[in-house]
Amino acid sequence: MTEMDLSFKAAAASETGGELLDAAPAQPKIWRNILHHPGLMLGLVILASLVILAAFAPWISPYNPYDQQLPQRLLPPVWVHGGNAAHLLGTDHLGRDYLSRLIYGARVSLLIGFGAASIGCVIGVTLGMCAGFFGGIIDRIVSFILTCQLALPGLLLAMALVFLIGPSVGVVICVIGFLHWSYYLVVTRAATQKIRDLEYITAARAIGSSRLQIMVTEILPNLFSEIIVIFSLEVGVAVLAEAALSFLGVGIQPPTSSWGLMIAEGKVSVFLRPWLVILPGMFIFLLVLAANLVGDGLRDLMSNESRR
Repeated sequence: MTEMDLSFKAAAASETGGELLDAAPAQPKIWRNILHHPGLMLGLVILASLVILAAFAPWISPYNPYDQQLPQRLLPPVWVHGGNAAHLLGTDHLGRDYLSRLIYGARVSLLIGFGAASIGCVIGVTLGMCAGFFGGIIDRIVSFILTCQLALPGLLLAMALVFLIGPSVGVVICVIGFLHWSYYLVVTRAATQKIRDLEYITAARAIGSSRLQIMVTEILPNLFSEIIVIFSLEVGVAVLAEAALSFLGVGIQPPTSSWGLMIAEGKVSVFLRPWLVILPGMFIFLLVLAANLVGDGLRDLMSNESRR
């Protein structure tokens, strides 16, 4: 082996080692960026708190949210004159503990938010990838479907569908999910059109990969950053949609605990007992705020990484 070969191998080894040393701190760097993003951290803390509250509701809530105590109906919160320490946030019109119903309401809102966003993600990403990858007649058909979907009044259509099928948690999740997929489609279609002509896609075709394999194993992983940002934002949209449907009486039905339904039940006495509307409204605000902060934070981090 000549001296030139030895020097070449040494240089290659040093370059490889340098790449490994540069790649090693990449993972901690991501977490460091997350920790130094105040909006993302605040959103994650609020969202994690609500998830823990919902997951451990039977152990955290002081009462059964369905137990009625009519002699103690419409008790004010503990900080209002006439409040009772046994019911920190008071009771509703049937004497049910308001704090317990708020805690159990987190389960319904999170389930609907993540469930509807997942359904919309599957529909929108599938249509967007097909339109962007195949183009031609498929792209025109998908664009026509998108135009029809955007032309329809979403809330009115959701009310009609839920009313015709019958209100329940599962129906509300499916209806909201089937009506909220347009953002996924637009973003994934545009991204797929850029990716489909890149060299590694051409190489996958050359080695005999099928179209389905290319879409699933080559294109879809490169759309993950865009999808996760849209998903986090769509969770908040789905929560607001459920609250609107429940407030209008065609969403979650009593006695199931839902924040939108609690606002609808408390609107009758909103001037005399405003906490019946303010408290569930604050929880909806916190959940939507957390989802939007997480989405904005992820978008900022991913855009910063793409510039490097």
